[in-house]
Amino acid sequence: MKIISGGVCAAKGYKANGIHCGIRHNRTKRDIALIYSEVPATAAAVYTTNLVKGAPLTVTKKHIENGIAQAVICNSGNANTCNANGVEIAEKMSELIAKELSIKADDIVVASTGVIGQPLNIEPIAKGIPELAKGLSIDGSLLAAEGIMTTDVAVKEVAVEFTIGGKTCHIGGIAKGSGMIHPNMATMLVFITSDVKISAEMLQKALSSDIQNTFNMISVDGDTSTNDMVVVLANGMAGNTEITCEGEDFTEFMKALNTVNVTLCRSIAGDGEGATKLLECAVENAKDLQTAKTVAKSVICSSLTKAAMFGADANWGRVLCAIGYSGAQVDVNKIDVAFKSNKGTIEVCKNGAGVDFSEEKAKEILLEKEIVIAVNLNDGEYSSKAWGCDLTYDYVKINGDYRT
Repeated sequence: MKIISGGVCAAKGYKANGIHCGIRHNRTKRDIALIYSEVPATAAAVYTTNLVKGAPLTVTKKHIENGIAQAVICNSGNANTCNANGVEIAEKMSELIAKELSIKADDIVVASTGVIGQPLNIEPIAKGIPELAKGLSIDGSLLAAEGIMTTDVAVKEVAVEFTIGGKTCHIGGIAKGSGMIHPNMATMLVFITSDVKISAEMLQKALSSDIQNTFNMISVDGDTSTNDMVVVLANGMAGNTEITCEGEDFTEFMKALNTVNVTLCRSIAGDGEGATKLLECAVENAKDLQTAKTVAKSVICSSLTKAAMFGADANWGRVLCAIGYSGAQVDVNKIDVAFKSNKGTIEVCKNGAGVDFSEEKAKEILLEKEIVIAVNLNDGEYSSKAWGCDLTYDYVKINGDYRT
């Protein structure tokens, strides 16, 4: 398996584009994106668990009930959530793009991201769709990735190449997400494409399984979005024998999907609103997997720990505190904690108690852009990772006037 370029266009048969159509006032910002498969693809998705859901999720669920999709349309700048005519607008977006591409409206995934509770005008979308469709290109992944961004600073895209049954296969993805990230299924908007031939049932199984250890393990600010969705399309153009059950081929597909998802997770966490650092909490030697996951997520969600990392302060007591209130049953007297980065590793806690360490060395380690908070529970053989970011002054600035 190897990382390649191309994002959602790396797999055979996919094209993409992103343009500014007028939803956002800033004309330098693309605000609508399109991903298209030359042939109908099997489809799978996971959605936010927030009881308040964007209208596009309702429409998408209905459209891919049969496990088939051929295109994804997504606008940014307006979430189309809590609008009386939200479903009508989402359906109209599908109809417009279906007509332009000569495909079925029911085979289109619809997504929106941006401000909640603001009416979404269909007119700029309707005017922009012909240009959007006409500009579809095998080189369009970056444009599409830009078209779904809101407060994101960095574009998030990745692709991998691998082999199944002697056939060269690909999986690629783009994502958006910077704030309101604390999922309980998936996170933000993630669109993944593949040319693997796989049944809709097995595709859903792969996605639903993988998100438990990837997208469900990131947090920026503790808020679960109303529009979270992860969608995977697989059009079968790689020519492999269809994957219809577990086995070697399914395992290879899962490995590739996990590589894409972990990369996107790290990109989302590292690009948290106002963030200056990517944080990873790596828990090892837990008595069971759930304990490892609970501890890792609790540490990464701790506002005090996040603030300490922003200040390059090796305040390991905040890590222990987060473990203590996580609800996980751990022996506090066995816990070791260390901080790691490209500048080295420093142990700060042994058997639940502090150890002598150089504050100067710790600060040097914590000033790096990527920090690992290593937690050893010394109580078993299970491990887990969670991803997040530091908590900075800019997070409050961004969200203090996000709507106005």
